Amino acid sequence: MNSFDVTRRVAVAGAGALAAAALSACSTYGKDDSPAPSDPVQPGPAGTAAGLAKTADIPVGGGKIVDGTVLTQPTAGRFVALDATCTHAGCKVSEIASGTINCACHGSKFNLDGSVANGPATRPLKTKSVRVEGDSIVVN
Repeated sequence: MNSFDVTRRVAVAGAGALAAAALSACSTYGKDDSPAPSDPVQPGPAGTAAGLAKTADIPVGGGKIVDGTVLTQPTAGRFVALDATCTHAGCKVSEIASGTINCACHGSKFNLDGSVANGPATRPLKTKSVRVEGDSIVVN
């Protein structure tokens, strides 16, 4: 065995280790590492979930992001619940402004009903079942 063979093996092994490290770093991209909320949703009477928000907290033509759920009110009295995970790269959407739900990772924008307003995302946000109980918005 000559020194060229040893050097090539070391280079190949080093490249493999570098690739593995890069892949493991990318595997956490877009994951939400924020701490758990201090007041998690508790079961309500008769097995229903307690509301994520009050109807008065969700403005007409706007919304709020609560515990991984986007709650919007596109028109008066119509509430929509969406998963906060962007369909482009799995980042969490970060804000609702000027009538769109915005993802800061790559600039995707979604309409208040979850449909794509501006890419790079090509699929709408996943909808969740929602109902209003009294003045509370409940997501199933």
